[in-house]
Amino acid sequence: MVYALHDFDYLFGLTIVFAFLDAWNIGANDVANSFASSVSSRSLTYPQAMILAAIAEFLGAVLAGSRVADTIRTKILDVSYYDKTPAVLLLTMTCALIGSSTWLTIATKIGMPVSTTHSIVGGIIGAGIAAGSDIHWGWEGFSQIVASWFIAPLIAGGFAAIIFLISKYAVLERKHALRNALFYVPCLVYFTFSILTMLIVWKGAPQLKLDKLSTGTIIAAIFGVGAVAAAIYMIILFPFFKRKLVYEDWRLRKWEIIKGPYYYFKSTDDIPPMPAGHHLTIDYYKGRRYDDGAVPENNNDPEVVAHNSSTEFKQSSLYNKEENALNKNFDDIEVTDHDVNHESKLEETLTTKQLWFKLLKNPLKWPKLIWLVFIHGITQDIISNQVHDKGVLAGNLKNVHVASKIYDNKVEYLFSILQAVTATAMSFAHGSNDISNAAGPLSTVYLVWKSNAVASKSDVPIWVLCFTASALVIGLWIYGYHIMGNLGNKLILQSPSRGFSLELGTAITVVLASQLAIPVSTTQSAVGATVSVGLCNKSLKSVNWRMVLWIYLGWIITLPSAGLVAGIIMGIIINAPRWSGVYGLSN
Repeated sequence: MVYALHDFDYLFGLTIVFAFLDAWNIGANDVANSFASSVSSRSLTYPQAMILAAIAEFLGAVLAGSRVADTIRTKILDVSYYDKTPAVLLLTMTCALIGSSTWLTIATKIGMPVSTTHSIVGGIIGAGIAAGSDIHWGWEGFSQIVASWFIAPLIAGGFAAIIFLISKYAVLERKHALRNALFYVPCLVYFTFSILTMLIVWKGAPQLKLDKLSTGTIIAAIFGVGAVAAAIYMIILFPFFKRKLVYEDWRLRKWEIIKGPYYYFKSTDDIPPMPAGHHLTIDYYKGRRYDDGAVPENNNDPEVVAHNSSTEFKQSSLYNKEENALNKNFDDIEVTDHDVNHESKLEETLTTKQLWFKLLKNPLKWPKLIWLVFIHGITQDIISNQVHDKGVLAGNLKNVHVASKIYDNKVEYLFSILQAVTATAMSFAHGSNDISNAAGPLSTVYLVWKSNAVASKSDVPIWVLCFTASALVIGLWIYGYHIMGNLGNKLILQSPSRGFSLELGTAITVVLASQLAIPVSTTQSAVGATVSVGLCNKSLKSVNWRMVLWIYLGWIITLPSAGLVAGIIMGIIINAPRWSGVYGLSN
């Protein structure tokens, strides 16, 4: 196939590279908004969260990402300005992606959770101004997006606070908290699955033609799926949870949940006494409990051991092998699979970086290097890094955590099961909304490059959504832990009940925004919900305001930073002889 702007193949190739980098940073930076709470509250392990996130983010982006992508692509700039010079629109979007991805890379590196939506909007505006294009400053364009930056955190915070306060006063702080929770959770299951279904069928998945469904069918699907999910809970999960938590059948294993209906009829008389020291659930507050104002002794806590893993690393065979061979030729060093597996479980150290550098020097070792880099993120101990951080942004986490109430682990266990669902729903919503930040500009560049025409309305190609979604997942796996470590317990004391509330509140907000085709900031929605849930403890001390201010600083400087980079690059190129002469843009 011969494309209309074959002379600009190099720009299309450059756009693909920076679209990948932009989407990679969306995964590495924004993913914390979806799963930081789940990991920080111990509802999910980091590997579990990464697997669920990879699936949900990809499906959200591919099935429901084109609506918002079209907003990013056409509603910020006046694309009719480029009718006679489509190649300039191609260049504008390329520079916008360069500016956005450059700033996101810097922000991710310094651990600043920023809005990727802010970044690409800033990039487009900066490049558009340099090109002389008209910007849609009114409510139909930029103003609507700006308003969402302020409104979204308030809306998400409102939803999260309502959900948590209902849970708090109806379940968590009631005399019969566990009994109430068993009957309260199915209501939450119904609500959560209805919200997720709404995202998919309510004009949310044009690729599956679900946006063509009638209003009656949509309503039936939304409430029907919620009802089925609640029924499954009552038939299968409820009897299992009741036997495990109320009757304390400590012998039950996780896989026996499939036998749920059987426990409705099985006698509880045969349940032996629980052995001393045995716990029905994990301690969701472990490492964050304080006794008489003192930090508990956690010398045997695996998290503390992991936190001090550098000592263990120095005693490992891999460390000795590397230390003794620093001045030798790399070909003389043999890294065994056992050594690699051992190293992959330990915290990153200088020696780890040396190992990667040495592997990089030997092309035969590149597959092993790629594998080590890929699994590096899932070997991180997120909670330990959060709790033991003594940096300026951490502040006094002890005071933050002490100001929050600690609830029964049995009740938190029920919320932890549900939080896995809400985290996945929020991740799906995030993929559907934020993938537009990379897919919108890339789609514009591709369509212009292919047809040499500017179209105000056209479908976002499915390959663009798949490409950017794949880059997002890769960024999430490799570097998502870095930003995630700055959220969670560094903002408030995390627990499954709190995490569920803030995640569902954020998911609702993003779902509504996606249906209205408004590219809201998931970061702002999540932080707004988190702060709101923290304030439900009725104490300002229950929120780490230093981290909140750090995040707000990122929100303020992101748009102008990305816009400045994109504008400078666009200004230099557009005034070069080839562009100013050929396209008459010298003025």
